[in-house]
Amino acid sequence: MKKEYICPIEISTEIIGGKWKPWILWYLREKPKRHSELKKEVSNISARILTQQLRELEEKKIVNRKVYAQVPPKVEYSLTELGKELEPVLLSMVQWGKRYQKEFNLKCLNEN
Repeated sequence: MKKEYICPIEISTEIIGGKWKPWILWYLREKPKRHSELKKEVSNISARILTQQLRELEEKKIVNRKVYAQVPPKVEYSLTELGKELEPVLLSMVQWGKRYQKEFNLKCLNEN
């Protein structure tokens, strides 16, 4: 049975909301990456949680998982066309965050 949603914002936040998904999407917008590359860039995320978040994004058709037929196996993650459409949303979040940061004199360790 398909889930019924209250509004489009609920759909969006279910798909890209949470602590880690925006970061994963942010780093995948640059180019396809391996799990280990994402693990380094998304600081403080465990390998298990990263795998879980990538699977959820793949299930929602936001992230593509490509397995190369080689030994040892190579797996890369990239944004789907639908996932690439989120870049302006992420950029807007960055700009809004910068304005908020300046307004309240907040410090950020990573100034992306």
